[in-house]
Amino acid sequence: MTARLRVLIFAAAPGDDPDAVVRAYHRISRDLRGTPGLISNELLRATTDEARFIVMSEWESVEAFEVWERGSAHKGTTAPLRQYQDSSRGAPFGLYEVAAAY
Repeated sequence: MTARLRVLIFAAAPGDDPDAVVRAYHRISRDLRGTPGLISNELLRATTDEARFIVMSEWESVEAFEVWERGSAHKGTTAPLRQYQDSSRGAPFGLYEVAAAY
């Protein structure tokens, strides 16, 4: 059985535009509707710092995500969020296979 994949993208809103990440998320989400292999996505806001966000998407498999990521639409579709990526933790994103779930 192929494990589902969660992709986490870390983002931070600029001080002069606290809703910038929210707007970028909604734009990208509309464009991603119907993407093969994409199950869902969510925008999470940190409770301790309202400028910090995580975009979490769930994919059917690593392979489904990689097919989309290599596709020509990937960079253009995700461009609105790229300027807000937060690298303060190291990489601005992480890929995680679901190892267990109840």
